[in-house]
Amino acid sequence: MPPQLTPDDVRKIIREEFEELLASDRYIFHKTIQILDGRTIIVGKGAGTKIGTEPTQKIGFFGATPIVQRLAFNSPSTPSATYVQAEAQSAVTQIIALNSTLKNLGFSA
Repeated sequence: MPPQLTPDDVRKIIREEFEELLASDRYIFHKTIQILDGRTIIVGKGAGTKIGTEPTQKIGFFGATPIVQRLAFNSPSTPSATYVQAEAQSAVTQIIALNSTLKNLGFSA
């Protein structure tokens, strides 16, 4: 039979664990975080809040497989005074790339 912990033993364990938790500059979760329905996440108004601090960290929304940050989109060609197919295609290519990125992140079906 395992030894019984006294109330003082339990207090000591809690105090040591709590002290370690408060001394850290971050919380590390080893399990899934679940937020109950109807709850709100409130963030500060000063410097703002970041989700993902490096471009190689992966993120996904609405059940999408997490992906790394996409490289920058190219600017479409500046249209000239007359219609030029290459300029139109340049804009279409960037719209397709933007749509694909939104879909891959989970913001679009």
